[in-house]
Amino acid sequence: MDSLTINTPGSIDGSLKHPLQSPCFFHERFDDVINIDKVLEEVQADAEYTSHHRLLRTAAGVREVARQLGRKPIKLQVKSVMIVTKARDNTLVTLTREVAHWLMKTPRYGSDLGVNVYVDEKLQKSKRFDAEGLIKSEPRFASMLKYWTPDLCWTSPEKFDLVLTLGGDGTVLFTSWLFQRVVPPILSFSLGSLGFMTNFPFDMYKEHLDKVLIEGMRINMRMRFTCTVYRDSKGQMEEAEQFEVLNELVIDRGPSPYVSNLELYGDDELLTVIQADGCIFSTPTGSTAYSLSAGGSLVHPDIPAILLTPICPHTLSFRPMLLTDSMHLRISVPRSSRATAYCAFDGKGRIELKQGDYVILQASQYPFPTVLSSGTEWFESIARTLRWNSRGAQQKAWSGSISGDSALGEEVDTIEGEPEWDIDTDSAVYSDNSGSNSPLKRAMLLGV
Repeated sequence: MDSLTINTPGSIDGSLKHPLQSPCFFHERFDDVINIDKVLEEVQADAEYTSHHRLLRTAAGVREVARQLGRKPIKLQVKSVMIVTKARDNTLVTLTREVAHWLMKTPRYGSDLGVNVYVDEKLQKSKRFDAEGLIKSEPRFASMLKYWTPDLCWTSPEKFDLVLTLGGDGTVLFTSWLFQRVVPPILSFSLGSLGFMTNFPFDMYKEHLDKVLIEGMRINMRMRFTCTVYRDSKGQMEEAEQFEVLNELVIDRGPSPYVSNLELYGDDELLTVIQADGCIFSTPTGSTAYSLSAGGSLVHPDIPAILLTPICPHTLSFRPMLLTDSMHLRISVPRSSRATAYCAFDGKGRIELKQGDYVILQASQYPFPTVLSSGTEWFESIARTLRWNSRGAQQKAWSGSISGDSALGEEVDTIEGEPEWDIDTDSAVYSDNSGSNSPLKRAMLLGV
């Protein structure tokens, strides 16, 4: 597979080669389950896509392959499982040990033992994790229990067939941060405070993992952004840093007292000048995060779009909008700007953009594959976390013709010889024989 190309602002079809050679994500992970020829047929109307090498670098290619992966369960022989544990929560270290022990001891694929397990290197000497105790219980665990580091995730992501996260959405975002290129399938257990992306309850982890390892998994390919920072070095633009973003890119005014002044280009055409406290460029996954707080819309993760959400804009007409995922965006700080700007990538890596610097944002060829708990998990997650469209129970209904029983099937407390209801109307429909329900008109008829 040839190297990753990054479009330069002067030419959308530019071929600035990234120094890292990048394997084709889909062939690396799902070659047996994706019909590449079918994908090519679905987008063959555009003559530009003449090979799967070029196709799979495009937003359209990622989108079409993602559709195939979500249609049916994918059976992969999982040999190595990586566990990412939430930081600064010692109770989860004990749970990590429990899951690791169960994965290694449970027979899989014709063997009397389970799969290899990678845990955080920081647990190697942890007394709570007690790696020595695990190995004493079964000496063969010594070759099965391994440790991951961020460098290992970057250089050898193919070592992991499945990644488990124990924590909340922050742990999922950290996992995306670890895998800046190829990402193994991610299964997230809910052990955090919110959990839009953690849809598997931990108390049933054995049942969920048995189902995934034996029957297969359905994958949701969540869109990510590739964000590349360019610096103005004596009139020459130089690539400085690059980030893969799962939630959002935020560019704001930082400590400056001035309103941000940012130029937004789409496919090398000036779209607008952003005058606001800042602007959020969000993926559909990130629509429930900072973008939602700033007034952006909820967007289903299967919808291919870039969300543009201004932060406290200077003009009331500058409203949130959705842009096509195939658009190539460039956000620059004009050389004439009175102040610099600051940008953050999924809330991390905050850096300053000086006058003349810019960020290029485009749909990534390396999406974030998450294991689906159900076909409606996104709606279930926003109903659970945001209490979406939920309210208290309504007042008991009244049909107006009740005899002994209420409209809800409950027995009515009645007294013989008395009316069914002591108060049979509400304050909005009091009436009399005047023929009018208007209090003002009734008052006029009474001469008041």
